[in-house]
Amino acid sequence: MFLLCHYNCLHAQFLQLESPVIIAAIFISGIGGTFQYGFHISVMTSPSFFIKELVNKTCVQRYSLSLEQWQVSLIWSFVVSIFCIGGLLGSLCAGRLTSNYGRKQCLLLNNFVAISGAVLMLLSKTAMSFEMIMVGRLLYGVNAGVSLSVHTMYLVECAPKRLRGMVGVTVATFVSMGKFCGQLLGISELLGTEDRWHWLLGFNGFTALLQLLTLPLLPESPRYLLLDKGDRQGCEKAIRRLWGNRDYSVEVEEMLEEHAALQGVRSHTVMELIRNQTVRWQLLTTIVTFITLQLCGINAVYFYSFDVFSAAGIPNHQLRYAALGTGLCEFSTSVVCFMVIESTGKKVLMFRGYVGMAASLGLLIVTLYLQDQVSWMPYCSMALIFIFIFFFSSGPAGVTAPLPGEIFTQSFKSAGYTIACTINWTGLFLLGMLFPLIVEHLDYFCFLIFLCFCLLCGLYVRFNVPETKNRTVLEISAEFQKMHSKSGGSQKRKSNEQTPNEIPTCETKL
Repeated sequence: MFLLCHYNCLHAQFLQLESPVIIAAIFISGIGGTFQYGFHISVMTSPSFFIKELVNKTCVQRYSLSLEQWQVSLIWSFVVSIFCIGGLLGSLCAGRLTSNYGRKQCLLLNNFVAISGAVLMLLSKTAMSFEMIMVGRLLYGVNAGVSLSVHTMYLVECAPKRLRGMVGVTVATFVSMGKFCGQLLGISELLGTEDRWHWLLGFNGFTALLQLLTLPLLPESPRYLLLDKGDRQGCEKAIRRLWGNRDYSVEVEEMLEEHAALQGVRSHTVMELIRNQTVRWQLLTTIVTFITLQLCGINAVYFYSFDVFSAAGIPNHQLRYAALGTGLCEFSTSVVCFMVIESTGKKVLMFRGYVGMAASLGLLIVTLYLQDQVSWMPYCSMALIFIFIFFFSSGPAGVTAPLPGEIFTQSFKSAGYTIACTINWTGLFLLGMLFPLIVEHLDYFCFLIFLCFCLLCGLYVRFNVPETKNRTVLEISAEFQKMHSKSGGSQKRKSNEQTPNEIPTCETKL
């Protein structure tokens, strides 16, 4: 009944749009956006044996040299990790590209990078070249790094204020969908076989081609057109296409207010954002939330799920199918978050999510410790894994990705996304390299580290981050200032003493 009520509310909100274009924008931008990122995270597990075999065969054929196991593992680790290097390069370029060429144009051009990587993947088996897989993974990383920033920015800017949170959650929904599709297509009944694994790795080329063909039907971001290009007529035309024939004068006036505050102000660089004291709490919030997103333990939970499922009596040859349940849980919970976020609030979802994750990790440590001593304890561990994934998907996963676009004004937005995605990719790379060593020395007690990060981030959000639901960027900036100013009166006097030339640079203090 609870979900039915939220579904009816969601349905009513979309009907009020009187246009299917915003719904089409969600699916078209998502399938070639963060779907790619999620797919690449999970897809390499299934064909790992075949790729390692290709590495060895290539060396034997070229150099008459049979590699040792540690050498094959080293090359395999580099094949997996180079995706993060590409992602970091893509995220560093994304801010400047979106400012110069626009959100839609970046997404369009980015698809050619993914298609190039897919072609290399499809030809790698025939050419007997694992180097082609490496270059393909690098290109896939660049594509995912750009799309992770631009997809989020485009959707948040295209959505009306009352649906901004709901639309923003779909960014994480497509990440979850990508993970699940990577797991699903990787089973032996589909593409996870010796004959078809290269088609599995090249699947992203088809999703990129789909976006390349359909994205031109969508308008450019209205906020980009007005705030970056100064094109009010183009902005209003884009809004009419996206939102339908409803009264959108309030949203346009709010954008015009921000446009007036940003007159003569260019997009700031990353270093300018770091040095600007007026947005230090927005920057700190971005750093804390995106570091915790990588160090919350979600990857560790997925890693240990195989051991837990095996201890619960699931045969080894069926573990891959059991893992599909974790991916399906994350995807379905993300859909639930999509339905409830506008009625619950983003701050509440993030706080509850991290506190719930911390509690789940604490109990999981206990059940893993008792797993060999109590026969039914593995089933408790299984339940806690799904509970942890539920809390992750229902809060932090959906709320964190669009956060920089909501708390930074237009001139800082590109730099904010660049910092966020740089943290994300660096954390993913370091975690991939260091996590095996952490597990080797701490075993399941490594969850204590992730527990601390979850708890501290939850408390930070509770006391230092304002609610962003149904608020403009300037209102959110004012709320940040109100929460962290030493004295409201002194802050007001300080604001009144500013000169007109200072206003654009310090717009987040309004």
